[in-house]
Amino acid sequence: MKQTWEPGQEGVMILPSGRLIRGRALHLPLPAGPPPEFGVYLLGESPPPVEWEARWVHWPDLRLPVDEPDALAAFAEAWRRAECERVEVACWRGRGRTGTALACIAILDGVPPEQAVSFVRRHYHRRTVETPWQRWYVARFRPPAA
Repeated sequence: MKQTWEPGQEGVMILPSGRLIRGRALHLPLPAGPPPEFGVYLLGESPPPVEWEARWVHWPDLRLPVDEPDALAAFAEAWRRAECERVEVACWRGRGRTGTALACIAILDGVPPEQAVSFVRRHYHRRTVETPWQRWYVARFRPPAA
């Protein structure tokens, strides 16, 4: 297996499967260490270019994704690639949208939807998933049928 993030690195969350995925705030400098190999960026407008492969999810601040099927596809790609690549998920402040996306990715990894917000608050940031509608989105998020 290819090396991904190091457990304990800033913003790195360990999923129940053992996959590591990093959440971060885009307004802060890139953390020390190797860069991501794939990023999912959750912003109201297209993010600036990066040196690694990236995907933009149109998601205005304090809201929900504009295109839910696109968001689901981005979460699924991030989860799949996190098995053997350094994957990060980020929004401007690294909390609301990032935490919501990480909670959905945790559901894809097997965390029950009703436990996903507390899981991400415990393993990523204690104040993540900020708004009632973000919590509602996570509570109703379901992986696609296989």
